[in-house]
Amino acid sequence: MSDFGFSSTADEVLADKDLSGRTALVTGGYSGLGQETARAMAAKGAHIILSGRDATKLSAAADAIAEETGAKVDTLVCDLASLDSIRKAGAEANERFDKMDLLINNAGVMACDEAKTADGFEMQFGTNHLGHFLLTNLLMPLVEKGDHPRIVNLSSRGHHIAPVDFDDPNFERRDYEKWTSYGQSKTANVLFAVGLEQRLADKGIHAYALHPGGIHTNLGRHMSEEDVQNLMARIEKAAEERGEQPQPFKTIPQGAATTCWVATADELEGAGGLYCEDCHVANQDDHDTGGGVRSYAVDKDNADRLWAMSEEMVGQQFDYG
Repeated sequence: MSDFGFSSTADEVLADKDLSGRTALVTGGYSGLGQETARAMAAKGAHIILSGRDATKLSAAADAIAEETGAKVDTLVCDLASLDSIRKAGAEANERFDKMDLLINNAGVMACDEAKTADGFEMQFGTNHLGHFLLTNLLMPLVEKGDHPRIVNLSSRGHHIAPVDFDDPNFERRDYEKWTSYGQSKTANVLFAVGLEQRLADKGIHAYALHPGGIHTNLGRHMSEEDVQNLMARIEKAAEERGEQPQPFKTIPQGAATTCWVATADELEGAGGLYCEDCHVANQDDHDTGGGVRSYAVDKDNADRLWAMSEEMVGQQFDYG
């Protein structure tokens, strides 16, 4: 289905694309995969909106991308761990911008110690899912004005670790475990794409989730040396069980490739609610430790249940009927 794969880079994926006239917002856009995704799209003519919580870092990244590519780069301050900040950012975006063709929900936290968002949600679920849930829905008036708009949620193979615990998403009645928490939040990213697709496909808006690959970025800033060693041991054991060599880590340009492919690939036109990895649509698989999407992460009933729970948690309903 795709000429690209594990080692493809963002620039290679976009080599024959012209993104002139398209506007792309990238959350977590001032470092790592977000900055590389934004830079690669800017180099092909896209108008970029970098979003993140640190205005100084946003400004520096925007200046660097604009200087390198000549593209128009705007910034939007938004802290995904604060519903108030998200609402302010949503209102500001709807005032400042005319449309949004690509919404890249890239930001995230991984394996942090137990913590709460400003609104009392468990930090990983609150930031990785609920923050993007609210922001995406608040930006929908702009997305609806886009040309063949796509919404791209960065998930992870970490979704294999755990489904969403609908009875206790905030770890109020169970012991907190950072990897279970991370897995739950990454499953939610996939289910959110499924939920968006169900509600918006008939408007010509399509949503996707993806695994960018294993990459050394500041996403892992909360991980101790022991955490890293345990993660590597888990990866090596899973590969050994499959009779394979462990996959190497990707570079940041390779890690941004699947995001850029999902956002622009002609092969995906008119189809969404999909989970992709290595610039391909992944198969549904409940057993392969080396890839695939778990059935619980693409289950439409689970997606509806997550949508209803998310609306209740953020205190706002979104009807696209």
